[in-house]
Amino acid sequence: MKKLLTFLIFFGSLTAFAQEKFTISGTISEAETGETLFGVNVIIPSLQTGTVTNQYGYYSITLPKGDYEIIYSSIGFAAQKIQISLLENLKQDLELATDTESLDEVIIETDVEKLNIRNAQMSTNVLSINTIKKVPVVLGEVDVIKAITLLPGVTSAGEGASGFNVRGGAADQNLILLDEATLYNSSHLFGFFSVFNPDAIKDLTLYKGGIPARYGGRISSVLDIYQKDGNKREYHASGGIGLVASRLLLEGPIKKDVASFLVGGRSSYAHLFLPLFDNDNIAYFYDLNTKLSYNLNDNNRLFLSGYFGRDVFEISDSFANSFGNTTLNLRWNHLFSDKLFSNLSVIYSDYYYGLELKFVEFNFDSGVRNLNLKYDFTNYISENIDLRYGINSIYYKFNPGNVTPTTQDSGINAFKLTDKYAWENAAYVDAEIELSDKISVKAGLRLSTFNRLGQDEFFLYENDNPIIYNQSLDIYQKAKPNDTVSFSRGETIKSFANLEPRFAISYLLNDDTSIKASYNRMTQYIHLISNTTSPTPFDIYAPSGKYIEPQLADQVALGYFRNFKNYSLEVETYYKKVQNRLDYIDDADLIANDAVEQILLNGEARAYGLEILFKKNTGKLQGWMAYTLSKSEQRTPGRTSIESGINNGDWYNSAWDKTHDISITGQYELSKKWSFGANFIFQTGIPTTYPEGQYEYNGVVVPVYEARNSSRLSSYNRLDFSATWTPKPESTKRWKGEWVFSIYNAYNRKNAASVSFRENTDIGQNEAVRLSIFGIIPSVTYNFKF
Repeated sequence: MKKLLTFLIFFGSLTAFAQEKFTISGTISEAETGETLFGVNVIIPSLQTGTVTNQYGYYSITLPKGDYEIIYSSIGFAAQKIQISLLENLKQDLELATDTESLDEVIIETDVEKLNIRNAQMSTNVLSINTIKKVPVVLGEVDVIKAITLLPGVTSAGEGASGFNVRGGAADQNLILLDEATLYNSSHLFGFFSVFNPDAIKDLTLYKGGIPARYGGRISSVLDIYQKDGNKREYHASGGIGLVASRLLLEGPIKKDVASFLVGGRSSYAHLFLPLFDNDNIAYFYDLNTKLSYNLNDNNRLFLSGYFGRDVFEISDSFANSFGNTTLNLRWNHLFSDKLFSNLSVIYSDYYYGLELKFVEFNFDSGVRNLNLKYDFTNYISENIDLRYGINSIYYKFNPGNVTPTTQDSGINAFKLTDKYAWENAAYVDAEIELSDKISVKAGLRLSTFNRLGQDEFFLYENDNPIIYNQSLDIYQKAKPNDTVSFSRGETIKSFANLEPRFAISYLLNDDTSIKASYNRMTQYIHLISNTTSPTPFDIYAPSGKYIEPQLADQVALGYFRNFKNYSLEVETYYKKVQNRLDYIDDADLIANDAVEQILLNGEARAYGLEILFKKNTGKLQGWMAYTLSKSEQRTPGRTSIESGINNGDWYNSAWDKTHDISITGQYELSKKWSFGANFIFQTGIPTTYPEGQYEYNGVVVPVYEARNSSRLSSYNRLDFSATWTPKPESTKRWKGEWVFSIYNAYNRKNAASVSFRENTDIGQNEAVRLSIFGIIPSVTYNFKF
């Protein structure tokens, strides 16, 4: 017995020794600037495993004791190989040089791409700013939003319209984050520019499906963008001077290798030249990006970042419009150990919307503010298991409107719509697990709660019904409140709680091919109340509450992924169903409405489609082809058997439904001095509703419209070119410049933004008038850095 016990102890000791493991961790940064790098592949070829750096450049992986070759690789940077002896926990920081600075090329085998094939994450596009800058530009301005609309499943809201649509969702269903702060509007000049200064952006990730549990609050997509930290080693400036807008960015060390700053600004100025052409209209934007970063020590880093932007649009005798975002974020990165990384953030976000209606002589302003506290942890448990968990708490204040007269003779009296308040909380856990050499899983769960807090003058209705149905006229009408009550801020008017499961799995068919599947449920508690048919988009955000239910979306996706030698192919199909999609009653009145619940009905939506992305990743010619075949519909049936609902309760095309969407983009490097780019875009025309008849009532001609969104505008197509000339690419001087020549809409296609109908008084007949916003637009921009 004693001998047996001795043997078991000895055998156990050998087993423990054989299974002894240690952790290698560190931060990867750019050699020239000290900027941390997101998404760097850390590959251990001998074990056919690896990891990637997080948004702050940190990585950690636990391996059995031994000697290893490790490859560090990222697009746009020269890969590095190192040899290590892992005999204890090892901290391995590393700097990667840009590929133009590379002296010795490291040949990377298929292991790097295999990480992307193996990973269970799908429906995701990661773009560095270097990749985005290779996309052909419009008016010389590199544009983040236009770059992502070239991807499958993503379409622009249209020329002259703000935002973008993802997999059949509305623009307000996208969560847009800049350094973790929420942006409520992503466009300048109604979609012609984005709010993101390309010089200040480090990288972005777009999640269209399989969305990790750490994200919530929107049901279509997440666009997660991070600003640069600022050069920690040298002072630099970069910018551009164009025909329409210019930009300038300054960055440098406050204390070398310890603290840095970044400040950048942009402004358009085309409106300054309009008076030369007897044009009193005004349209311009400006924005400011700032960031401070400070390395307290190896385990603690602080960041303070901010953004401020405004758009101003004015039609001389009609209206003036001003809107924009303001954000401020204080973040603290802390390493509890080489396996436990944390990030604590305090975030302020404000969206302002102002409208002056000159012909009725009053100003209207609205907006939404929120204060957000979030604490996230990443736990690198082993080489096969990564765990993320955290909490999030957001306090909202909604200003639905404040009306003030602009003249003493105005017929409008000043009044303030009742402010609304809400508190959203969430806790989540995400696990990424390699079950075997072929199977990887991501599983997560998010618990979200939403409390509609007390407010002054809360309306009550008979049977809690703010909309009544007039059966004789077959129309919905506003119900009159039968009482008004007030609640203190600490009271809860209505509360919601939702579990949001997330799951994704990848199966490796071979080293170059995998199939993936995912499911996620998302909840959206705040809603954009907008009338995009007005001369200027009208934006009000409203919280869920007693009369407005939160939107719930369930999405499933299945994909096939293949890497070739210089190419990659992604094919995905998806189906998404949305509950409680808001719809408007006919003739909905949005402006200065203190009871929007009187014009909103709950419906449902669905979207499904097929996406194909084929990319060429190397060589002088690079680019991709994207095709999306999709359908997006919604319906609002009657609440009872006697109600007709909207559009007779039938399914109808959503306003952003586009059956076919084809995008081709390419970049060709002819020489070190010249490079060229081109985009071609084709999209099915957006749905619209046309009149199909008319009748006269008391001398007034009343149009009769067809079923909602049953017609379409003509198809949209466009070809863009750009050429970049670098006069002295070999120059060793600090000042470096390049000229960018571009042609937007090269064959001058008059794409229809809308079609309106009017009576031609000369011939006494009705006529259709097509509005086209942009024709051919040539431009030239000078970009510089020093």
